[in-house]
Amino acid sequence: MTLILDSGGVSALTGNRARLAELRNRDLWPPQVPAVVLAEALTGDARRDFHANHLLRTCQVRDIDEPMSREAARLRTATGRASKISAVDAVVAAVASQHPGPLVLTTDPRDLGVLAAQTVRPITVAAT
Repeated sequence: MTLILDSGGVSALTGNRARLAELRNRDLWPPQVPAVVLAEALTGDARRDFHANHLLRTCQVRDIDEPMSREAARLRTATGRASKISAVDAVVAAVASQHPGPLVLTTDPRDLGVLAAQTVRPITVAAT
């Protein structure tokens, strides 16, 4: 199983040692974090982002290329709610769909669930 974090997942895990230990014990660490998630999860102020950056150093931040971006666009459009679904969430779903047994940890399970329903490979979405 591969753990994928969206910005809500990053925020929820920042400083949550018990949850981090649980994920490590379940052999779900390190998670994959699409690089675009950093734009939502961080402020750009090193002092305010200190704890999130500490967490992100233990994650595998993944660049997003054109084919992945196009897949995210396809997923977002396929929901019929493209104007209401975040492009970042669509990228998270597209990245998750590339991994066997993906588990997306999010604070927005509704939108991620709608996107996951459009993927070819099943995605498990869990609220933080």
